[in-house]
Amino acid sequence: MRFNSDIDGLSARSVVLVGLMGAGKTAIGKRLAEKLGIPFYDADQEIERAAGASVAEIFARHGEAHFRAGEKRVIARLLAGGRIVLAPGGGAFMDPETRALIKARAVSVWLRCDVDILLRRVQGRAHRPLLNTGDPAVILRRLADERGPVYALADMIVDGSEDPPQVTTNTVLKTLEAYRAPRRVPVVLSRTEYDVVIGDGLLARAGAMMMPVLAQPRCVIITDETVAGLHLATLQASLSLVGMAHEAMVVPAGEASKSVAMWQELVTGLLARRADRQTCVVALGGGVIGDLAGFVAAATLRGLPFIQIPTTLLAQVDSSVGGKTGINAPQGKNLIGAFHQPKLVLADTGVLASLPMRERRAGYAEIVKAGLIGDAAFYEWCEANGAALLAGDAGLMAAAVEHAVRFKAQVVGDDEFETKADNGRALLNLGHTFAHALEALVGYGQGLLHGEAVATGLVLATHLSAGLGLCPQEDTSRVAAHLAAMGLPIRVEGMPADALLAAMKGDKKMRAGRLHFVLTRGIGQAFTSSDVPEDAVRATLLANGAA
Repeated sequence: MRFNSDIDGLSARSVVLVGLMGAGKTAIGKRLAEKLGIPFYDADQEIERAAGASVAEIFARHGEAHFRAGEKRVIARLLAGGRIVLAPGGGAFMDPETRALIKARAVSVWLRCDVDILLRRVQGRAHRPLLNTGDPAVILRRLADERGPVYALADMIVDGSEDPPQVTTNTVLKTLEAYRAPRRVPVVLSRTEYDVVIGDGLLARAGAMMMPVLAQPRCVIITDETVAGLHLATLQASLSLVGMAHEAMVVPAGEASKSVAMWQELVTGLLARRADRQTCVVALGGGVIGDLAGFVAAATLRGLPFIQIPTTLLAQVDSSVGGKTGINAPQGKNLIGAFHQPKLVLADTGVLASLPMRERRAGYAEIVKAGLIGDAAFYEWCEANGAALLAGDAGLMAAAVEHAVRFKAQVVGDDEFETKADNGRALLNLGHTFAHALEALVGYGQGLLHGEAVATGLVLATHLSAGLGLCPQEDTSRVAAHLAAMGLPIRVEGMPADALLAAMKGDKKMRAGRLHFVLTRGIGQAFTSSDVPEDAVRATLLANGAA
């Protein structure tokens, strides 16, 4: 019976089955092609037809290098046609050019099998030239060790068994149906570019996604105690699968770890591990870990490659994108740091399910911020969908993360180092002058999440804009009502206005001794200003609960 399937954008792409000899690529491929209603091709058979000789004969007469060159040409020709299911030889996927071709034109599935199963299937088959040079068991185990880490770069992995081919075929089909190609947002800068990859289940495939962007298969993971308990083992398993050497350094959870002392300890730890300039630092965690690990990578050996794997909503939509790294000083937040762009950002939306609702709400404030800065239609989308998003709608969450990341990528691309005097990257600080002052008074990490402070800051910035006659008065109540409905704080109840003002004057956004704010002329119309009277700021604070 023909299986009628439209697999999330894969309906126009071929399917390539990879794996060792005996994995069942041909038997499963024929059945899969029948169910999908598309042609099946066995690359070895096509090579034999074109050469007029068997694979074993080609190996014997011309050697493996000649065979691989012909194999590459045949695979390219087959994938250049319509949608097919293709079973290449076991060594085809080892060639980087062939892998790139498959990635561009098909979705790849590794049929992973235990060597003992493979051995029983291929024992005594004379047409397997690689097995004719010695003990098949020894050869198969060597091939499994050599090729397994490369096969793991396939888009999907399906484990084989002693079950009949039809059973594994159905498993492959279900895997294809469940597959959702991750969303990719390019961040294009003057001297580099990288992708922010967004999707569910990325952590378990992180190693395969990291390998293509690294010059050396070695990394050191920096994470905190909480995240380590939840996600470190999954990440490490994915790295081991592709043969990447890795170690982990675990720090206490919380803002207190963004200190000079902890930064020094981590840098010293990297050097003690004999990190070289191709050793990658991987930040696994929320904004604290991303900022801290990024600054460690920026400073060690004058700059190590760096990958962000943000595990909070706030980090996925904000701090992991754009290359700002840093630690806190006694005088304020993020006053010590550097711009250091990652090689890759992996935003696994699936890990957000482990977040407490309070953390999700805090991240949501940064999503709303994107609409308030420059996209009124997206802000209206947030008003309509925010509650369902926070309640756990995975589709809405992925869409919101992608939109917020695309917005930030565009802004960062236009002003990478925040050098524009007005209306560049500084626009991303909407609400942050207030927010950082709130955090300074409460104490970093002492009961107020950064996203909660930003939510309050967004209301205060809108109120200040309205008080200056720049935006409609009703914008304040509208923004406040939405954020409050999402469970976010919107007032500075009982906090001393003078102390808040003093904290603002110590913020790094001060210019020539003047307070610098991002204001709005309406929802989606933010701009920067350093011409804000202190009395107007004080009035806004007092009107919103300050003492």
